[in-house]
Amino acid sequence: MELFHEEPDIGERIARLRARRKLTQEGLAERAGLSVDTVRKLEQGVRRTARLSTLNALARALDVEPSALVGQPATFEARSEGEQPSVLALRQAVSPVSDLLGDEPDPEDPPGVAALRASLRSTERIRRDGRMGEIGVLLPQLIRDARAVARDTTGSEAAAAHSVLAEAYQVAATTLAALGKEDAAFTALERSMAAAARGDDPHLETVGFSSLAWVLTKQGRLADAERVALKAAARIEPGFRSPPVELALWGILLLRAATAAVRLERRETVRELLAMASAAAAGIGTDRLDYATPFGPTNVGVARVNFLVEMEQSAEALRSARTVPALHTLPPTWRARFHVDRALAFADLHRDDGALTALLAAEHAAPEWMRYHSTSRRLVADLRGRERRRTSPLTALADRLDLDG
Repeated sequence: MELFHEEPDIGERIARLRARRKLTQEGLAERAGLSVDTVRKLEQGVRRTARLSTLNALARALDVEPSALVGQPATFEARSEGEQPSVLALRQAVSPVSDLLGDEPDPEDPPGVAALRASLRSTERIRRDGRMGEIGVLLPQLIRDARAVARDTTGSEAAAAHSVLAEAYQVAATTLAALGKEDAAFTALERSMAAAARGDDPHLETVGFSSLAWVLTKQGRLADAERVALKAAARIEPGFRSPPVELALWGILLLRAATAAVRLERRETVRELLAMASAAAAGIGTDRLDYATPFGPTNVGVARVNFLVEMEQSAEALRSARTVPALHTLPPTWRARFHVDRALAFADLHRDDGALTALLAAEHAAPEWMRYHSTSRRLVADLRGRERRRTSPLTALADRLDLDG
C-alpha cells in the first residue's frame, strides 16, 4: 500500500498557510521570532526538517497545531510488510546511526533550554491525548534537539538539556511499548536513565524505573516488573511530611507493582499494594499530574477497577467503576483505558449493550488511541462475532477501527 506520495512537504504547508494569512516571509519570521533565512530555506525545500522548537514557533505564528505543518500520515495503519513509518522514525531517533559514525553539525541554531522544555510539555500533552500520528512525527525531532543541546553545551544548561532528553526518551519508550515495540522501548529507557544521571532533576531516575516496570509488564516479565517497581518505591520511602510529588511517584510505583502482581495471580499482594497506594492518594488529597503520569484518588479508583477486571471479578469491577471520582481530571488515554475495562467487565457478564456503550465512550475520549489499542480491537472483534445485525453501531465502530471481516 502506498502512503502519502502526493502529500505536500513541510515547506509547501508553511507557504500555503502563510499565504492564507496574507503574511510575507519576513512577517511570518517576525511573528515566530525566527530568522527570515530559516523560513525561506524551509519553504524552498533547502531544509526539509526543522527543530521542534522552530515548528512550535511557526505553528503559533500561523495559529495552527504543529501537526498541520508536518502532516499527519497514516503512520499507524496496518502495512503489509516493513516497519510503520513513525515507529521507524522513533527507532532512528532513539538509536541513530550517527552514534557510530559521529554526529554531523546541524545548520540550524540549537534551541534554548526553555524552548526545549516547552516542546517537551507540548509533546507530553499530545501523547496523553493519544494523538499517535503527531507524536510519531514530532517526538524524534525533540530527541534530536535535546541531544544536540546536551552535546554542545556545558554546566547547568547541559544538565537541564539532559533532563529534557531523559523525559523525551521516556515518552518515546511508552509510545513504542504501546505500539508493541517493547525491544525499542527498552533501549529508549536505557538511554533515558543514562541521560537522567547527567541531568538536574533527581526524580527522573524514579520515573524511569516506573516506565521500565510498565515496559517489562508489557513484555510479560512480570516478576522483573514487580521487583523493579518495589525496589524503586523502597528508595523513596516517603513520610507524612514528604513533598506531594514524592508521594505521587511512590504511589505510581506501587500501582506498577500491583499491575504485575495481579497478572501473577498474587491477589493478597495486590490488595496490600492497592491499600498503600490509596493511603498515598488520600495523603495528597487531590489528583496530580507529575511527569506526564496522573496519580491521586481518581487514578487509584481506576486502577482498582482494572485489577478487579484482571481478577475476573466483573460485577464488582462495575460496582467499583460507579464510585470512581472526578474521572474528568484524568488525561484522555487514561479515561479511555478505564472505559475499556468497563467494556471488558460488561462483555464478561454477557451484557453486550453495556460493553458497546463503554467502548464508544473510550473512542470518544481517545479516538486515535483506540485504533491501535490491541485489547480494544480484540474486544470489538469478539463482540462483532456475536452480533447478528449486519449494520449497527458495533459494526460501524469496527469499521472505524479498520477491523477486517
